[in-house]
Amino acid sequence: MTSFEEAETEETVTCLHMTFYHPCQDSKMMFHCLDFSKREQVQADEITKFGRDSSVCRYNLMDNRVSRVQFLLQFYRKLNSTQFSFEIKNMSKKTKLTVDETELGYLNKIDLPWRCIICFGDYQILAEIQEGESMDYFETHFHLSDLPILQERRLPSLQPIQERSISSFLPSHGKSPMELDENE
Repeated sequence: MTSFEEAETEETVTCLHMTFYHPCQDSKMMFHCLDFSKREQVQADEITKFGRDSSVCRYNLMDNRVSRVQFLLQFYRKLNSTQFSFEIKNMSKKTKLTVDETELGYLNKIDLPWRCIICFGDYQILAEIQEGESMDYFETHFHLSDLPILQERRLPSLQPIQERSISSFLPSHGKSPMELDENE
């Protein structure tokens, strides 16, 4: 047998791509501790923390409005499945965390969708999971966006929309509604 035939099968690695945006990122440099140049390996059993405290968090956001530990991610394999996923948990007592349209209070957690937007304060993070097979570790790959993620990705804004009743769109002639044949 050749060395090629004896080599171990190459395994793909789950990668969590995260694109960061903050309106003051150029002036406040809150992302300068994040490495945007390469992928980073993280052990599968490590709870990955994001926040201001560099002695506790693996990924630091240099902003005094960010909690010491803002949120954490846990890599796991779903029960009776080969599929891997991430769980996100809000660790801030003062700031709610929004994952797409789900608001998480302190100590609330949910499964991270394969593609979602995480928001807290003025921070917007687009998270995208690239599936893999490795059970020993996963990778993170960070990106920086010059434009707001909600605007750049043309995803719906999380701002409330004023409701209008249907009656405001119908002409009011003092008549009751009439049924019309679609051919009329």
